[in-house]
Amino acid sequence: MRAYRAVTLKDVAAEAGVSLITASRALRTPEVVSAKTRERVAMAINLLGYAPNQAARALASARSAIIGIIVPSVSNLVFTDVLRGVYDAIEGTDLQVQLGNSRYTARKEEELLRVFAAQRPTGLIVAGRDQTPEVRAILSQFGCPIVQVMDLDAEPVDMSIGFDHTGGGRVATQHLLDRGYRRIGFLGARMDARARRRLNGYTKVLEQAGLADPKLVMTTPQPSSVALGGRMLTEFLSAVPDADAVFCNNDDIAMGALFECQRRGIKVPEQFGIMGFNDLEYADAIAPSLSTIRTHRYQMGRRAIEMIVAANSGERPEPATVDLGFELMARQSTARA
Repeated sequence: MRAYRAVTLKDVAAEAGVSLITASRALRTPEVVSAKTRERVAMAINLLGYAPNQAARALASARSAIIGIIVPSVSNLVFTDVLRGVYDAIEGTDLQVQLGNSRYTARKEEELLRVFAAQRPTGLIVAGRDQTPEVRAILSQFGCPIVQVMDLDAEPVDMSIGFDHTGGGRVATQHLLDRGYRRIGFLGARMDARARRRLNGYTKVLEQAGLADPKLVMTTPQPSSVALGGRMLTEFLSAVPDADAVFCNNDDIAMGALFECQRRGIKVPEQFGIMGFNDLEYADAIAPSLSTIRTHRYQMGRRAIEMIVAANSGERPEPATVDLGFELMARQSTARA
């Protein structure tokens, strides 16, 4: 069982090789400490992820009722669903949510973690497992239950809940093959670690089928949107006019591709198949309805809170990693006979 212990100034002093008083002076009155000592203390702080607790300095063992949450986007509906599960789970409790948006940058994530550490939260929820070594070092010294959500790859800092993105990419691509499509493209935006794993699943399936072609892959670092999906399909068809399907790394891109096909008079699914990922609410409402991979994001948020509450009560969940799986939602956009 993991012991949840916050990093203290004493830990910093030991790491820096100075006395506790010297470490305290380096933070409170740095002008009375040599530059070399200040540098050693600063390095120790960065290594251990120490953050002084301004709100409860006199109560060293105190923990707030805050659940800190860091997501890379607050506008992406994927993370909105996770947050909905979190808020529903804390309804009727004394827990409060403190939300941080890392904007897909490690630097911002590190800044937010230091802010949260000072608030001594009762638990922390962080999106993904692909943090930098510096961020993982901070997380490992946080002193409270931590749940990393969305991913299963890599070893979690504490606990995790997610699904296999590579597996989802494989199933989506195989579905298109099974429906008779052969020149299957990949359209991906905001290629974070999760999107790259979906691409990896797509690539493996086409390689095994002898149909892989680098020209079929189109990605961009731009944020996903429906409009971007339309523009990407236009560029993709100009480069690969014989393509007969696309697997998109999310439903926004897929819906944009679908609308562009309709604008061009391309019949979906007879002439062109479109596959999404995530199964957002509108996927089953548009016409033709969108085939996609359903991910259980709401349950992810609820379960994350349940895991934190259990860990704080001395009943840490086992196993510490929960695989929620995914589902293939085969709908009209790939229903070619």
